[in-house]
Amino acid sequence: MDLDLRPDEMIFIGTSTGMLRWLDEQLPPGSVVLVEEPDVIRRRDLASVAAGLPVISRVVPAEYQTGLDVDALLAREPGLAAAGLVVPGMEYAVPAAARLADRLGLPGAGPEAADIFSDKHRMRQVAAAAGLANPAYELVTSPEQAAAFADRFAGRCVLKPTRRSGSLGVQLITERAAIAPAWAATAAPEEPIEATDRGLPTEVLVEQTLVGAEHSVELLLADGEVCFTNVTDKRVLPGRRPVETGHTVPSALPPAAHADLVEVATRLASAAGFRTGVLHSEWIVADGVPTLVECAARLPGDMIATLVSIAYDCGFIPAYLRLLRGERPALPARPVGAAAVEFLLAPPGTVTAVAGVRGLLGAPGVLNAQVDVAVGDTVGEVISSVRRSGLVLVWGDDPAEATRNARHAAGQVEISVG
Repeated sequence: MDLDLRPDEMIFIGTSTGMLRWLDEQLPPGSVVLVEEPDVIRRRDLASVAAGLPVISRVVPAEYQTGLDVDALLAREPGLAAAGLVVPGMEYAVPAAARLADRLGLPGAGPEAADIFSDKHRMRQVAAAAGLANPAYELVTSPEQAAAFADRFAGRCVLKPTRRSGSLGVQLITERAAIAPAWAATAAPEEPIEATDRGLPTEVLVEQTLVGAEHSVELLLADGEVCFTNVTDKRVLPGRRPVETGHTVPSALPPAAHADLVEVATRLASAAGFRTGVLHSEWIVADGVPTLVECAARLPGDMIATLVSIAYDCGFIPAYLRLLRGERPALPARPVGAAAVEFLLAPPGTVTAVAGVRGLLGAPGVLNAQVDVAVGDTVGEVISSVRRSGLVLVWGDDPAEATRNARHAAGQVEISVG
C-alpha cells in the first residue's frame, strides 16, 4: 500500500486483530498507536500481540467504550496530538474515534453522526425524520411490551439490542409465546471478546419483521460528499438468528434498483450529518421499497472490504485511510468482475473431522479458504458472526458466477461433529 506513514501517525482505537495484521503487512514499523480498554489489554494479552506486530509502536490504555474523556487522554498521552488519522477498529470504538479525530482537527465521521449510528434507536429516529422507510418499531423495556407490539403483526417481530454488532442478540420471533423466553438473549446478550468488563449498556428495540432481499450499501465520503458507492447482495440464515452466511460484490440487482439503494443510503448519510469515512448501511427491499435495517460508521466486516477491492480492482481500505488522512483518492466507478464469500457453518457439537479443504484451491474461482475450527473443538449454535466456522473467498466474471463458485466451494468442506 502506497501510504508511507510517519511513526505514530495512525491512532487505531479498538483491537481488530485481522485488520492489525493487514496493517502490519502494509505499513512501516511503528506507525500505529493502538488504544484499547485496560481490561481488554489484560484479558487478550495485547502486549504480546503488539510485540508480534512491528507496525504497532505502543499500546495505550483508555476507557473509551462507555465514553472517552478526550482531554484526559491527551493530557496523559500528549504525543497523540501529532497523529495524522484516527481509525475505529470495531463497532464499539466508533464514537471515541470520531471524538478524538474532531478534537485533533482530523477528518472523521463527526461525533453526532458516530453517536447516531452507534445507537439503533437513534438511527431509526433520524431515518424517519428524513422520510426514509423504516419498519414499525418501538423501544421497549419488558417482554410484555414487546408482546403487545407483536400482537399488531400476528405475533411476529424482531428483537434487537440497540448497541451490538455481528447480529449478536438479534432474534426473529414468529409467535408471541416465544418472546418471553427469548427476551434475555436480546436484553442482556453475551459480551463479545472485544467488550470491556464494565459491560456495554444497551436497550431493546422491537421491530416489524421485513420480508425481502437483503443488501448493504458501502459509501466512501469526504466532507459529506460521496466519492464511491457499492451495493452488496447478502445471504442470511433462515430461522430465529439471521446471521449472515455470504456476500456477493457487486449486487446482481438491475441498474434502477441499484440506484435506489445508493440514493437512500446517501440520504441517510446526509440526514445524520456524516462527514468523512465509510458508511455501511443494510437494507431489505420489502414490496419494492428499500427499508432500513441497520447502519455502521466503520469499515464493513465479513470480508466485504476485500470483496470490493477484488471486484473493483482497487484498494478499498487504503482509499478509506487516505480519506481519514485528508486526501481525495481516485476510485473506479464500475467493477471489473465480481467476488463472493461464503461462510462455513458447522453443526453444534464436538468436531471429529474436517475434510475437503485441501482440494479447494483447485475449485472454480477460489482465492482463499479458512477453517477456524479443529478436531476436538466444541462448536455452539450459530447465534452471531463470531460463531461461524470459516470461509471461502472466490471470484467470478459476474455476480451470478461468483455466488455459484462460493456456494460450490463451501459445499466441498465437511465439518463433522459428534
